[in-house]
Amino acid sequence: MDKQDNFNLAKAYEPQEYEAEIYRLWEESGFFNPDNLSEGKESFTISMPPPNATGILHLGHASTLAYQDLMIRYQRLRGKKTLWLPGTDHAAIATQTKVEKILAEKGVDRHSLGREKFLEKVKEYVADSQGTIRNQIRKIGSSCDWSREAYTFSDSLSVAVNEAFVRMYNDGLIYRGYRIVNWCPRCASTLADDEVEYQEQLGKLYYIKYGPFVVATTRPETKLADTGVAVNPEDTRYQDYLGQVLEIDLAGHKIKVKVFADAQVDSEFGSGVVGVTPAHSAVDYDFAQKNDLEIIKLIDEQGKIMSTGGKYAGLTVLEAREKFVKDLEAAGQIEKIEDLENNLSICYRCDTPIEPLTSEQWFVAVDKKIPGRDQTLKELAIQAVKNKEIKIVPDRFSKVYYHWMENLHDWCISRQIWWGHQIPVWYSEDQKMIVAISEEDALKKAGGQKIARDPDTLDTWFSSSLWTFSTLGWPEKTKDLDLFHPTSVMETGYDILFFWVARMILMSEYLLESKPFETVYLHGMIRDKEGKKMSKSLGNGIDPIEMIEKFGTDALRLSLIIGSSPGADLRLYEEKIEGYRNFVNKLWNISRFVFSQVGEIKITENLPKTETLADAWILAEFNLLIKEVTENLETFKFSLAGEKLYEFTWSKFADWYLEVAKIEKNKDEILLYILPRLLTIWHPFTPFVTEVIWEQFKSDKFLMINQWPKADESNQEAQENFKDFIDLVTQIRNIKAENKIPPVEFVDCYLESQVLSSADLEVVAKLGRVNLKTEEITGENFASFKSRGQIKAAKAMTEKEKEDLEKYIKSLEAKLGNKAFVENAPPEVVADNQKRLEEAKQKLAN
Repeated sequence: MDKQDNFNLAKAYEPQEYEAEIYRLWEESGFFNPDNLSEGKESFTISMPPPNATGILHLGHASTLAYQDLMIRYQRLRGKKTLWLPGTDHAAIATQTKVEKILAEKGVDRHSLGREKFLEKVKEYVADSQGTIRNQIRKIGSSCDWSREAYTFSDSLSVAVNEAFVRMYNDGLIYRGYRIVNWCPRCASTLADDEVEYQEQLGKLYYIKYGPFVVATTRPETKLADTGVAVNPEDTRYQDYLGQVLEIDLAGHKIKVKVFADAQVDSEFGSGVVGVTPAHSAVDYDFAQKNDLEIIKLIDEQGKIMSTGGKYAGLTVLEAREKFVKDLEAAGQIEKIEDLENNLSICYRCDTPIEPLTSEQWFVAVDKKIPGRDQTLKELAIQAVKNKEIKIVPDRFSKVYYHWMENLHDWCISRQIWWGHQIPVWYSEDQKMIVAISEEDALKKAGGQKIARDPDTLDTWFSSSLWTFSTLGWPEKTKDLDLFHPTSVMETGYDILFFWVARMILMSEYLLESKPFETVYLHGMIRDKEGKKMSKSLGNGIDPIEMIEKFGTDALRLSLIIGSSPGADLRLYEEKIEGYRNFVNKLWNISRFVFSQVGEIKITENLPKTETLADAWILAEFNLLIKEVTENLETFKFSLAGEKLYEFTWSKFADWYLEVAKIEKNKDEILLYILPRLLTIWHPFTPFVTEVIWEQFKSDKFLMINQWPKADESNQEAQENFKDFIDLVTQIRNIKAENKIPPVEFVDCYLESQVLSSADLEVVAKLGRVNLKTEEITGENFASFKSRGQIKAAKAMTEKEKEDLEKYIKSLEAKLGNKAFVENAPPEVVADNQKRLEEAKQKLAN
């Protein structure tokens, strides 16, 4: 049989022709499901961070999926029962905001629809969006178990949410309280502290004459509800006023303030005096608690001034500011106004400025001791990382985690929106509060009275904090929960370490008394070529699906993994993805070449015997590769593993060994030993192209469930000796290039070596394209560590070149024979001419 006809691979790899069909075959095989993998094996589990049910996947999602699929495919090849559990997040505020915008385009708002009809519209939108997201997750090549797909707002997860709420309430860890919260007037809902973002702005610092003081503030309108004045205890200017209650007239608006001292006040900032507005500042609220100040609410949930603001009632915050400042100026109470760069608090979803205000909300008490455990939720979450139960990669984020957790305030979990888990609290006709798992349970507790449910919904992060175990059947004691929890790795972006990862640790440690995962692997943000954050406004975003259609999934995956490091941002641009498309084609062409060289395409089962140094070298390098890549993947050094694979495949295997194989011939055993194993190692990185090539081996199983290769001992002597081989070839090629000898032109060369055989030297000569001589020749000398040689580097001169050189030599001889030139010219000029003469004569002699 002709070797060219024993395989069926097109000349070029066109990913669009294969990827959809390959994925369909994988999915239909059932091997994404760990139940169909070998029994009795160690498990490896990843809970996929659920993308929001609000549209399409972006590069951040693609990065997460690429890393996680790499880990899952690697561990599956290692023989573990791998579970990668997919799902989506109902994303309360984000989804409701999206649907409201869609309805607004039709002139409809949620209030005109009513709660039930609006929620139907949201459910329709989510269902459509989930279909899009599922298809895009498949496009990335994600080998997740679709039979276990979860949704944070499913019936089963809703049961888990209610169970968690009730347990925490019964333990005194959830309470309803009147406290300062972050309020978004646009979303008409509270936000957790870490859902508030900050935008730099050029604001104003107003110096207001304030009774006996001058108060500096960026928000003069809030002074209408001041109930305190704070100064630093070391500031001697104001000692006489401490403890006094003063009546202050602000352009006709009268307030009463208590003067007190607190070390938090910076006496160097502004006037060193702070007007305290407890209802509209978290810091001031704490001042009020410590100093027994009255709390007067000034701004309502629509961002407007309330009746407590006197004649400014009904105005928006900005309108009130403008009018109040004019009134203060008219009253002569503005001392000065300065420009000031400061941070504006904005909603992370809609960019609306946040209003800190007091409101009755539901909170998780993070500093309260858990009954029977003598620890707080905060302490549980900190201890899990400090005790090394959970490893954070990279480790530097552990310090950031501690800092955030140690400064964590009670978590506001209620939201004033319709889409989300409704808080499991009902109120009976006699206004008794009933906390229950279900409405049926609440009715029983109500003793026949009618009940009404609390209209608030839960913060999205409350339900997603249960993700690792609620998706495995909790609160039931299921087989999945026993086998797959704690999960193995939580891979996600460092930007949600606090939003989500910390809350998962907190909830799992409390509800299950165990960690949610062994390791947290944090990847960075994806940036453009110049290092700028990708955004719609800058127009520098990259659509991962477009890149897949243009360059293939494997190329995109490689571009997201190679060159990255944990916790560091990654620059991504189209040329980089294109470069990895070229590598995928290189792997394809390497495989085509191997198949064209062998008599029969079959896998060499046992380590083949080596006939030449090149054979021993490539097997030694391959064994080292297996060892190093395995270690890299076990220690989350994904980029390093990819770089080593790339270098071996393109340089050592293709550029060196395959070129030697063309000369030495009869390499079937070694080629068919290395290629299938090399495809196996590449599979977690580039699953599609490797699976297509693997089909040529006519195996009875997918490459996806093949066995990860084991490394044998490496032949270090062969590795060292082959360095001489490579060095000789490289030097010969370089000398020819330096002397402008075309690569295809053969020149004479002599070689001798302490470690390379005569057969090896013949291969060196063929690769270097030189005529090997048995005796030393006159030419340029070169040497490696244990080998040396001479090469006739000078190109044969034409008669015209020879005549010109002879004339040049005569002119130099005449100049140097001139006694006046030699005596009067600078010594270095004379020496230079002598050197040129010697070089010209040597060139003529060669």
